[in-house]
Amino acid sequence: MTARLDPDAVDRHPSPPTRPHRIRSDAEALEAAHAVARVFAEGAAERDRDRRLPWNAVEAFTASGLGGITVPRAQGGADVSYATLAEMFAILAAGDASAAQIQQNHFGVLALVRAAASPAQAEHIFSDVLAGYRIGNAGPARDGRAITQVGTRLIAGPEGARLSGERFYSTGALFAHWIPARAVDEAGRSLLVWVRRDAPGVRVVDDWQGFGQRTTASGTVVFTEAPVEDRLTLDLTDLADRPGLFGATSQLIHAAIDAGIGRGSVAAALDFVRTKTRAGPFTVEDAREDPYILGEIGRLAIDLHAAEEVLARAARTLDGVAAAAITAQGAAQASVAVAEAKILTTELALDASERLLELAGTSATRAGPNLGRFWRDARVHTLHDPVRWKYHLVGNYTLNGALPARHQWN
Repeated sequence: MTARLDPDAVDRHPSPPTRPHRIRSDAEALEAAHAVARVFAEGAAERDRDRRLPWNAVEAFTASGLGGITVPRAQGGADVSYATLAEMFAILAAGDASAAQIQQNHFGVLALVRAAASPAQAEHIFSDVLAGYRIGNAGPARDGRAITQVGTRLIAGPEGARLSGERFYSTGALFAHWIPARAVDEAGRSLLVWVRRDAPGVRVVDDWQGFGQRTTASGTVVFTEAPVEDRLTLDLTDLADRPGLFGATSQLIHAAIDAGIGRGSVAAALDFVRTKTRAGPFTVEDAREDPYILGEIGRLAIDLHAAEEVLARAARTLDGVAAAAITAQGAAQASVAVAEAKILTTELALDASERLLELAGTSATRAGPNLGRFWRDARVHTLHDPVRWKYHLVGNYTLNGALPARHQWN
């Protein structure tokens, strides 16, 4: 399937921020997540089929106040638990994994802010988020072989620093008000710089053509001497030397999105078998009485519950580690727990989305219900970073006590 680019997205900018609802508690956050998930789910199949970007869904998410739920209480946010953050993403992804993925980098960057920003920088950024600003992402540079290499250059000038370079896999950038980007300055320091979406020299290109997650607009950002906000530049040079949870947070969200895809697949399978699947030419009158379908449904339910529980356990591990000063061992335990969740949610998303089509039958492959989007979303999203390295991480820690490397993929 070749993805058609959305003609409405050409040079489109997000509406100016409007102050959203202020969420005050974990319970309120989950209640809002369920409401927003219903907005995500409405028309998701059609958006995916026609590749219409979910602008209204993104605006609904922002208006709900969910974008500010990880802001610390001292800055006016709800500072929800990691368990709530993970469940929120699972709820949203069950409705539409593309619309949920658009939000991932917003929270990944906020985790970096908590780890690396000065109090003044954090105050400014958190205040913007609570005022309705969305944070996007300028993904890896095209000129580096490894995803951790940074080729985007920051050049100082008489009127302030300027950023030049091309980045891809920039999920969320098209919908964002701020586009943070990794950069290297003239002294070789690793930085996170903040660029306004509407700044001169910023071009966001909707050239994402994956066969899954078709409406994330995970395209290209081109910076041509774009001005950066000097006062918000975060120095990341020593981040790898300090134990933290920014990588585990990012990975927890990815695992939650996979869990949501699995959850949505199981729900779609149950609905289709109950209402549309015809019994085969065997010994039963109703597909719901087919012993083999019943057995597969039972296995899917068990796999779903197991993956959800390991995801929740990983989130609780992060909550426990964050409750005190974060040590190297605590950060490692968080990364390992999240890696275990990532493994199981990956397997769940892929298996459940494939079983959905097998259980629902041939009619489920029609364009109308577009149930294939669950498998396509699962297949593309689970490639975000190689799950094979998660097995290695868990094994090396379990057998040798090796602490995982500190970066956004652990």
